[in-house]
Amino acid sequence: MRYNFESEKAFITKVVSAQGEGFILSDRTKKIGKEVFITKDAKYTTCDADHPHFYLHLTKAKVVSNEKIITGPAYMVLEDFPIYFPILPFGYFPNSPTYSSGILIPKYGEEQNRGFFLRDGGYYWAASEYFDLAVQGDIYSRGSWGTRIKTNYKKRYKFSGNFGFEYAKNKYGEEGLDNYSEGTQYKILWSHSQDAKANPNQTFSASVNVSSSGYDKQNAYDMNDYLTTTKSSSISFSRKFENTPFNMSMNLRHSQNTKDSTMSLSLPEMTFSMAKVYPFRKKNRSGKVKFYEKFGINYTSNFKNSINAREDEILSSSFATDWKNGIRHNLPISFPSFTLFNHINFSPGISYNEKWYFKKYNYNYEEDGEFTGNPSSIPDNVQIDTITGLNRVYDYAYSVSASANIYGMYIPRNPNSKIKGIRHKMSPSVSFSYRPDFGKEHYGYWQEVQVDSSGNTRYFDTNLGGIYGGSPGRGESGAISFSLNNNLEMKKLDVRDSTKTDEEQNYKKVKIIDNLSISSSYNLIADSLNLSPFNIRARTTVAGVSINMGTTLDPYMVDENYRKIHKYAWNERNGIKKLGRITRANLSFGMNFNSKDKKKEENKQGGNQEGAPGPGEEILPPIYDEYVDFSMPWDFGFDYSLNYSGPNRANPNGRVTQTLGLRGNVSITDKWQMSAMTNFDIQEGEFALTSFRLNRDLHCWNMSFNFVPFGFRKSYSFTISASSSMLQDLKIQKQQSHYDNFSF
Repeated sequence: MRYNFESEKAFITKVVSAQGEGFILSDRTKKIGKEVFITKDAKYTTCDADHPHFYLHLTKAKVVSNEKIITGPAYMVLEDFPIYFPILPFGYFPNSPTYSSGILIPKYGEEQNRGFFLRDGGYYWAASEYFDLAVQGDIYSRGSWGTRIKTNYKKRYKFSGNFGFEYAKNKYGEEGLDNYSEGTQYKILWSHSQDAKANPNQTFSASVNVSSSGYDKQNAYDMNDYLTTTKSSSISFSRKFENTPFNMSMNLRHSQNTKDSTMSLSLPEMTFSMAKVYPFRKKNRSGKVKFYEKFGINYTSNFKNSINAREDEILSSSFATDWKNGIRHNLPISFPSFTLFNHINFSPGISYNEKWYFKKYNYNYEEDGEFTGNPSSIPDNVQIDTITGLNRVYDYAYSVSASANIYGMYIPRNPNSKIKGIRHKMSPSVSFSYRPDFGKEHYGYWQEVQVDSSGNTRYFDTNLGGIYGGSPGRGESGAISFSLNNNLEMKKLDVRDSTKTDEEQNYKKVKIIDNLSISSSYNLIADSLNLSPFNIRARTTVAGVSINMGTTLDPYMVDENYRKIHKYAWNERNGIKKLGRITRANLSFGMNFNSKDKKKEENKQGGNQEGAPGPGEEILPPIYDEYVDFSMPWDFGFDYSLNYSGPNRANPNGRVTQTLGLRGNVSITDKWQMSAMTNFDIQEGEFALTSFRLNRDLHCWNMSFNFVPFGFRKSYSFTISASSSMLQDLKIQKQQSHYDNFSF
């Protein structure tokens, strides 16, 4: 190096300098400023090998350290082989160690339906340490276009979040022809979280994901977004009133099914509650709690205003007729619990519920009437009149419950047995509840109405379709509910140590049955069909396979129209069918295998609050499955589910569905990795979504091949690209997009 102390300039030979993620190698460099260099015939690369596998040959360049690199004409050299075409007339490489504003370079390509495109181009604005903004757009040669706005915001120790809005207009076919169609879609994403230390008595959070039904199908790049058919959103505010038992919360909720374009909105849901208080308990007491001091009461009030309709009907809906609203009050009163025989716990109680609606129905029979707009449960010759005004609907019930825990233990007689013991825990519970007949006329909940010219009558609910349910049921009810939960565990020797006594050995617990439960109820007052179906559930783990199963057994027989009749199955059937009719059953199990455990470091990262990247961090969504874990030699997983629905009027033979999901990854070498996933409908004998992926680590380059062989997502892509994000657009790509599968 030759350095001039007066001008502070220098000539430097054989320079290798790190500039951000890349390196500049130059035989001759001139220093013209404190952090400014000029070089000629230099090499710029992101490969850290002693002899780079590739580089950009820079005919001339100006380097401003920790800021930017500006080049004149440049061309690629791959494995010492120069590629003069295409030549890069000039280049600009941002090189700031901190995040900064800049242009987002678009991706280019072609689709069969929408034509040539430029995607994801735009501008990123690093506004401040508190928020940033990215504006991007897509444009297609056949008229389709889209735009996206995304921002992150954060105030330390207060709150953080991100917001995104996406809009797309797609055109398919040739304008003027029968196959031409166009449509617009939108998507809104918002996530907001409050720091726990900001206000311990008040919180505000938001998780919003709403879109038009066709958006993800036509615009999503992420496979998970494409497969998702349901969306939900929630904006929540809650407050605790300090030094009081009172709390309140308010929520705005949304849910939608993109398959049938239905949407449900709750604007708003409000809750006011009082934690349990003991009115007879002294503030400054001494000694044991007296019997009457255990008397407790709590209160909850809810308000809800909601609608369930198709997307295109929401804006034109009528608040008076289409929206449902009401207020519900719940006042459970708990009496002092007590224990009998030191094991059985008794808990008596009274519950009072009251619903306030702002309308009710009145029914009138019209012999020649044709009221086609009636609900399916109301005949067309019955006229429904709506009476507006405050309408109280209340009910109450008395209950008492008893529960206990019973333990059984088996200890092997063989002192050398590896099994220390097997414990069986049973938790039986029985409860009795009584509710009067709210179908009596003086309550005004049910109206007896003539339904035909013969004078036959039926009872109709005057609060049909209420947001918190209709009127209390007709008929007196005195039901006994019972359930039994079982748990089976084994204590076994892990590894026998001859230097330790039996008490000092290392034992471990093994769950044989996580849970086995059965429940039902019996109505003592009903004149028939007193016994409810038996619900049986079981959960266990065998050799690492998690197994869940369940079934519902109906004890009653059915007639030729599949209506239940008062005949017990154990009196009418033989063999195992005496247990009852299986109306529903399910079985599912799954397992993951791998050659070693993955590192559990993801959850140890600090910094930003969960769900909200800070300004300057990655504002763009990651490409689906872009990250490849070459450190995992192999892993494999499967899921199986079986569902059975018993015979009914609509399906006399019942229905069985079986699905099998398979997924796996294998690193053939430390450079090659292959992955695949598929879903198979066993009943239909058809494959659902299936995909394959092959990756090759080329040191400073990556090669990937993705293939979806059939279905709506049928596509393939082959890409060789530079590993560094600095040169993410330096790639060779050949693909057929799944968007080409659209047919209109």
